[in-house]
Amino acid sequence: MTGPRAEAPRTKPYVLRPQAREDRRSEVRHYRQEAGAAIADKLVRAMAKALQDLERNPSIGSPSLGRLLGIDELRTWRLQGFPLTYWYFERADHIEVIRLVGQRQDQGNA
Repeated sequence: MTGPRAEAPRTKPYVLRPQAREDRRSEVRHYRQEAGAAIADKLVRAMAKALQDLERNPSIGSPSLGRLLGIDELRTWRLQGFPLTYWYFERADHIEVIRLVGQRQDQGNA
């Protein structure tokens, strides 16, 4: 007889929009040029962890920026250890990641 099985946590997959993919490439290039390969690798790991966090708990992000900009449903989630934030929408069957925005950028024009 076996014990109860632990259920895997339900996740909602993310979809990176083209601009979000370009933002990621640009940030990795920037960090590689300015801080070196080790820091760029750390950034790649932080980006992956942030997306895993969103998959596991899509409502974790803050709606504050969306309210400020008048964009319903927009949420943001900051990467740990870097001044970067994913901008996303929670959809019925996925998380739509639209941008990866650095705090050095003008967020009103991102």
